[in-house]
Amino acid sequence: MSAPAAPGSAEGFESITVASADGSTTAEFVPAANMLCCSFVVDGDELLDRRRGVGAYAEQGKTMGIPLLYPWANRLERFGYEAAGKEVTLSTEDARIPRDGNGLPIHGVLPGLLRWEPEESGTGDAVAARLGWRSPELLGLFPFAHEVRVEASVGEAELTIATTVTAGDDGPVPVSFGYHPYTRVPGAGRDDWQVTLGASAQIVLDERWIPTGERAPIGGLSFPLARASLDDAYDAAAAPATFAAAAGGLKLAVEYLSGYPFAQVFAPPGQEFICFEPMTAPTNALNSGDGLTLVAPGESYRAEFRIALSRSG
Repeated sequence: MSAPAAPGSAEGFESITVASADGSTTAEFVPAANMLCCSFVVDGDELLDRRRGVGAYAEQGKTMGIPLLYPWANRLERFGYEAAGKEVTLSTEDARIPRDGNGLPIHGVLPGLLRWEPEESGTGDAVAARLGWRSPELLGLFPFAHEVRVEASVGEAELTIATTVTAGDDGPVPVSFGYHPYTRVPGAGRDDWQVTLGASAQIVLDERWIPTGERAPIGGLSFPLARASLDDAYDAAAAPATFAAAAGGLKLAVEYLSGYPFAQVFAPPGQEFICFEPMTAPTNALNSGDGLTLVAPGESYRAEFRIALSRSG
């Protein structure tokens, strides 16, 4: 039997590290910072960009590693939304809400507010934790009582994360979360990466990166990343949809196994990462209603994705 998941510390935050049975693969999670996965190592290679670090993520919302974007992924078109029969007004002065470069709300609420309770685990290759969305502070930002559960497991050269939202008894809960994995192909620079998109259509965005509601054909499903600058939205292909970057005989793939019918792909020039973001709904779905799922009282919504490193060819 595997040893229990190992407690540790990431920049002063308590963390939990899980490892594959053969020890070749590890992943580290931070329950007090929105269950952030701050490290994913395969055969000694870190596959995640740690950017500004755990502290900046928890305290300022500066994303890194594999952050959960909650309760909405990416941007809202305004400081407020109307979903599931509720009109919500957010304050432009509220420091609990991160902003993008245009001053729009982005990536949900400040991660340091979301402190997860780890569950007991009998093995070292998996971890699970729960977040209750019931406090007045959280309900003031997203007034839908519910519980979220994350289960993460590692195998040889792969990490799987499943997220389940269970609605409370008071009413339906809109599902608009996503993840933002900052991944990279080890041993090769960005200009050498060949990108493949598991998408069926491109979501047209306006100048603020807010969807217009229109769809467009995809220019190409496979292309070299060199000189490309990406911050694009897509309808994902039928599950399991696979988004990947390959170079030097290795392929880094993000597989949308279930519950993620949409994607954002982010790869700014000069940065050694690419983000294949699994999303349960398009950007701004809390306002537009486009692709937005409502979970009935007492029911659950489960979404799962996997990151895997393999030999390409």
